[in-house]
Amino acid sequence: MTEHTLDGYEISTDPARLDADLVHHWLSTDAYWALDRPRELHDRAVAGSLNFGLYESGSGRQAAYARLVTDHATFAWLCDVYVCRDDRGQGLGTALIEAIADHMAPSGLSRLTLATKDAHGVYEKVGFRSLVSPEQWMTLGLIDPGPVDI
Repeated sequence: MTEHTLDGYEISTDPARLDADLVHHWLSTDAYWALDRPRELHDRAVAGSLNFGLYESGSGRQAAYARLVTDHATFAWLCDVYVCRDDRGQGLGTALIEAIADHMAPSGLSRLTLATKDAHGVYEKVGFRSLVSPEQWMTLGLIDPGPVDI
């Protein structure tokens, strides 16, 4: 994907368009899952991921971000989804997730997963659902923060 247009906004995977400083600021200061994330760690994560930016069509200002960790064949993990506080409530998060799902559809992935504490409704609009058999899933938390309070 290079460009995906939506009313007044564009979604792009072009890494040159990302406002790296802004995205790091959003995540490290306002995203519960990434608070205080060091810039070096953030930059490594971005470099190893497929990144999606959502931009105002006229100004090019970045309004949202998401990244996908994937092998482009069987599995993808959606993470670091963030919509600028000033742009929330316009359906941009849902549009971004839809564009990501559409972008990955030709890959024939078995699954696209994510974790969220508070945005289930956004993802359900696109077709995400809770794990059918959570007992089959395991995790190895090398730096395990423990359970997330809901």
